[in-house]
Amino acid sequence: MSIRNGTSRNSYRIASIPADGIGPEVVDAAIEVVTQLANSLDTFKIEFTHIPWGTAYYKKTGKYVDDNVLETLRGYDAALFGSVGAPDVPDHISLWGLLLAIRGPLQLYANVRPVRTFPGTKSALRNSTDEDIDWVLVRENSEGEYSGQGGRSHRGQTWETATEVAIFTYIGVERIMRFAFETAQLRPRKQLTVVTKSNSMRNGMVLWDEVALAVSKDFPDVKWDKMLVDAMTVRMVSNPKSLDTIVGTNLHMDILSDLAAALAGSIGVAPSSNLDPTRKNPSLFEPVHGSAFDITGKGVANPVATIWSAAEMLRWLHEEDAANLLMKAVENVCKAGILTRDLGGEADTKDVTRAVCEEIKSLVS
Repeated sequence: MSIRNGTSRNSYRIASIPADGIGPEVVDAAIEVVTQLANSLDTFKIEFTHIPWGTAYYKKTGKYVDDNVLETLRGYDAALFGSVGAPDVPDHISLWGLLLAIRGPLQLYANVRPVRTFPGTKSALRNSTDEDIDWVLVRENSEGEYSGQGGRSHRGQTWETATEVAIFTYIGVERIMRFAFETAQLRPRKQLTVVTKSNSMRNGMVLWDEVALAVSKDFPDVKWDKMLVDAMTVRMVSNPKSLDTIVGTNLHMDILSDLAAALAGSIGVAPSSNLDPTRKNPSLFEPVHGSAFDITGKGVANPVATIWSAAEMLRWLHEEDAANLLMKAVENVCKAGILTRDLGGEADTKDVTRAVCEEIKSLVS
């Protein structure tokens, strides 16, 4: 963050990385909305710089990002990301080539995924009310099952062998547990559920449980419980209002957060923040939905997840009032029934974007 042009307004430089699939469509929508927000409020300045990393860049150069990717991103206050992946490139190539090349090296170890049902939309749970699903999912984002450790031998033989090694370190587990307890402590219910699988994974997950217990002693005001990941899926469906803040491993929360988004109404409204809580590196904000090849280029993608991600970016940059106003605009648009098809409406990407921009003007005037 810096002060520019001799004014008292904060000025932010944001790296825009639309990348693949519907990424460019939804990132463009979010930039349009945030630009309108900044112009309407006139309390901060924000500048987006396009970075062309992604599959098209890979096909042209043989790599998904520049060699100086980390230095490049450190020149910005934050990054807004779209999605990565293409039908003609293996997923492990694209993911490790772009997104995981950023998350790990920048130590964006806390992946935060808020989930709730918006006014005017419906949960997938027939007996659920809007208030029943209001969760914050905290995902360990730097190690665990996605550590990239392992290998393959005897390729092409019937005895070919592959290993995928999950790495759990005390420091990695302790810092995400502390972040999760702090997150729960700031929420009204002060409640945390720790997701585990220590009944069958007797090393890493047992360490996970032990660290959770140790960290909990520093947060006596937070009520917490522990849940096996398979039982957690049942609880999310059968008793959603019993949950509030949830923390789990890289793999477990990758899966559970998609389930959570679907239960709340659509993965098209699910945001995420890849945070470095130390603030030594810029954090990255992105929708959960992925590339969505089936609707790419059709103009029907739901931009709400990316707009909400942008709101979380503003919140991380300490623009709390701007973030709250943006979310109020999104809520009002949803309540008015201006919804994309995944939420049961007929609006397209531009319809929703335009409506949110107009609602911002209305709220500010």
